[in-house]
Amino acid sequence: MEFSIKSGNPQKQRSECLILGVYEARKLTASAKLVDEASDGYLTTLLKRGDIEGKLASTLLLQQVPGIAAERVLLVGLGKERDLTEAGYRKAVQASIKALASTPARNVYSCLAEVAIKKQDLDWKVAQLVEAAQDSSYRYISPVGKPKSTDKGVTHLVIHAAGAGAGKLAEAGLKQGLAVAAGVSLTKDLGNLPPNICTPTYLAEQAIAMAKHYGMEVEVLERADMEKLGMGSFLGVAQGSVQPPKLIVLQHKKGKKSQKPVVLVGKGITFDTGGISLKPGAEMDEMKYDMCGAASVLGTFKTLGELDLAINAVGIIPTCENMPDADAIRPGDVLTSMSGQTIEVLNTDAEGRLILCDALTYAERFEPAAVVDIATLTGACVIALGHHATGLFSNKDALAKELLQAGEAALDRAWHMPLWDDYQPQLDSNFADMANIGGRAGGSITAACFLARYAKKYDWAHLDIAGTAWKSGKEKGGTGRPVPMLTNFLKRRADKSA
Repeated sequence: MEFSIKSGNPQKQRSECLILGVYEARKLTASAKLVDEASDGYLTTLLKRGDIEGKLASTLLLQQVPGIAAERVLLVGLGKERDLTEAGYRKAVQASIKALASTPARNVYSCLAEVAIKKQDLDWKVAQLVEAAQDSSYRYISPVGKPKSTDKGVTHLVIHAAGAGAGKLAEAGLKQGLAVAAGVSLTKDLGNLPPNICTPTYLAEQAIAMAKHYGMEVEVLERADMEKLGMGSFLGVAQGSVQPPKLIVLQHKKGKKSQKPVVLVGKGITFDTGGISLKPGAEMDEMKYDMCGAASVLGTFKTLGELDLAINAVGIIPTCENMPDADAIRPGDVLTSMSGQTIEVLNTDAEGRLILCDALTYAERFEPAAVVDIATLTGACVIALGHHATGLFSNKDALAKELLQAGEAALDRAWHMPLWDDYQPQLDSNFADMANIGGRAGGSITAACFLARYAKKYDWAHLDIAGTAWKSGKEKGGTGRPVPMLTNFLKRRADKSA
């Protein structure tokens, strides 16, 4: 979808559809009032007739409204004017795009960014409009087989921005929204790819191509490199697959030379069978999404490149498959991590923490300002928080607060979970420094406690995205989360250091 900003009279704009807002109690927005006047009260007549009440995300498509240059008018419900929230605004935008998906309208003019939302300026509204529109119009294009038709839906969206200084604010919002949407789309694409295509080698190739395009530095460590580093935990998981493991290291160096980098670490299990502790067959196909942490790091770096954000950032992606090969690790095996700590493997399906722990140790060499790991780590997090909030754990409350605020602002929320020492004894082992699981009780917390043992030398946060990285069922597919949160987090840090 292409986007542009335009001012002027909505009723005079030539387009295939004009999108206007209507509040509950049948109250028209400013642009809708102009259209109503130009059409001799046509909209007022419809409202009085009860054709649309203005309930949030309701829509009514009108053909050939008199006195209007646009071929069609789409009325979108905004709910009660005083109660319109950021999330409600995004719902209304998504509803408008979905309502036009089955119509011939391609070139569309939207006036939804004019609505008032408490504490939000035009740039935020435009950015969210772009992100929501792109999210609603996203279509996965398969690299294999006959592609499904994607010729329906809006292709060009003009965003109405009127008033003094509106153009500059709107353009800033447009740039931000396009950058985040590009990162989200890449994250979705990578997650949605079949696992026979999206292998560790494929992820490395994507990182190399991205680095070349945006002028980033990239290094891909091979098995021999990891053996020299002593990454026995990571390599233990990888040894059950014929696919070679990769440790991808991306560097975006656009901050001051003295600025310590923020490191993002993404779990990249490109397919997770559970290993010898084999998963049930039902819905195992969704384990191709076990690399969504890695995908979100690549997506965030794409956004950084698009924004040319003035910050130093490092992306570390440990990536491999977890397969039940004859050479696969077994329950009872003991692995030695890069840190020198030993791990008794009680369940080979708790493999994400085994690759992340070595990546977290590797992150020490960058002397980071902060480290954030992102992982589809535990089903327990889904039980705790469902599919709405990402689980957030941290050894630094100030860092956790930053991420929580970034998530709220980006409409990509997280919930702060405990990381108390009380949980650590659940990882006790008779045969190693620790076990890789701590039992059913507090499973997402003990997983974070495991990782915390490898993140003692810096400020660290862990995002468990098992419940938010993808959707199941009829709408099965990647969500692109938490790219919006991470981008907002990094942007705020860049603004502070400017």
